[in-house]
Amino acid sequence: MASQRRKQFSVLVMSTTAFTMCFAAWMLFAVIGIPIKAQLGLNETQFGLLAATPVLTGALVRLPLGMLTDKLGGRLVFFALMVATVVPIWLISQATAYWHFLLAGLFVGLAGGSFSVGIAYCARWFERKNQGFAMGVFGAGNSGAAVTKLVAPVLVVAFGWEFVPKAFALAMLAVAIAFWLFTYEDPEHRVSSSVKFADQLRVLKNPRVWKYCQYYSIVFGGYVALALWMTKYYVTEFGLGLETAALLAACFSLPGGVLRAVGGWFSDRFGAHKVTWWVMWVSWVCLFLLSYPHTEFTVMTVAGPKTFAIHHNVWFFTALMFTVGVAWAFGKASVFKYISDEFPHEIGAVSGIVGLVGGLGGFLLPIMFGALLDLTGVRSSAFMLLYGVTWVSLIWMYWTEVRRTDVMHGGAAATAK
Repeated sequence: MASQRRKQFSVLVMSTTAFTMCFAAWMLFAVIGIPIKAQLGLNETQFGLLAATPVLTGALVRLPLGMLTDKLGGRLVFFALMVATVVPIWLISQATAYWHFLLAGLFVGLAGGSFSVGIAYCARWFERKNQGFAMGVFGAGNSGAAVTKLVAPVLVVAFGWEFVPKAFALAMLAVAIAFWLFTYEDPEHRVSSSVKFADQLRVLKNPRVWKYCQYYSIVFGGYVALALWMTKYYVTEFGLGLETAALLAACFSLPGGVLRAVGGWFSDRFGAHKVTWWVMWVSWVCLFLLSYPHTEFTVMTVAGPKTFAIHHNVWFFTALMFTVGVAWAFGKASVFKYISDEFPHEIGAVSGIVGLVGGLGGFLLPIMFGALLDLTGVRSSAFMLLYGVTWVSLIWMYWTEVRRTDVMHGGAAATAK
């Protein structure tokens, strides 16, 4: 038993470390994209595409990687994935044209597929009652976005942006080697060789899978999109320097990653449904406030016209972003608690498709942020879009779950007559 516990601990720690490194590399353009934007003279939509390109590949490979994990085991797939990203990360430093960065970004994006590998790999090492916590701890590797925001700006200022991809490539190689040395494989965790890929995909016909995709498109897709967007937002909206902007952006990224473990614990204790319901409402309120643009208006008074201004200061804005980060950390964990509870034998395939849709959200949203900004000139239009996506999740959740459940006390609610 002690040996099994030691293996569980080692697998969880090393998988979380590896995922943190992968996520940090995945978010690389969130920081180095800012000097690249200035160097190439990109507009907002082009910057959004540059930042989101790695996310596209990471999203598209999640389903096949999840299925491969079910068949081949997570240790081998995870190690091979990390090694495959080392050279593309390094090559970013050699890029000179816009299309060079986009092409390199597509291959770096493979790192984003590590989530569907690691989540299935870790979950199978733990008993069902502890799977939510284990998946939450692993998912805390999302804090790699904060690592990038804390480390990359310092390296950019000290050595230039070209140094950052080289440092990240060497770090990825070192973490990959450590992962291989300190993790284990259990053949019992693989699906039977008689199970075909078509059999694994059959679960995708279940409508609940697509509902969880919608939930994940906001709590993960929105998280990735804002993790990519917020450093530049602080620079342009509040006039901050790169290092200060990245530090404040980390106030969203860091809790959005590390507190996922706490969300897993809450999901184990109170259930995935209850946690997700409150996550959506907290998100809805915060995004409504964040959506309000800087506004000036004139009121005719008895003393003549008076002009008033309404806008967020940087500290109130950061407090709202911190709250959204915490809520989405809990939500990312609770969505995968749904999956482990309802699809225990298809975790790889279901987590793959849910992660794919969430990743596609993380790819499309920054591009839409840029397009909305170019179209309207209103920076807070990004939050207006996220507010609308949250509405969809709340309505879907109400009609399919809440009408049958008392989310306040956990009892069954009376069916509406």
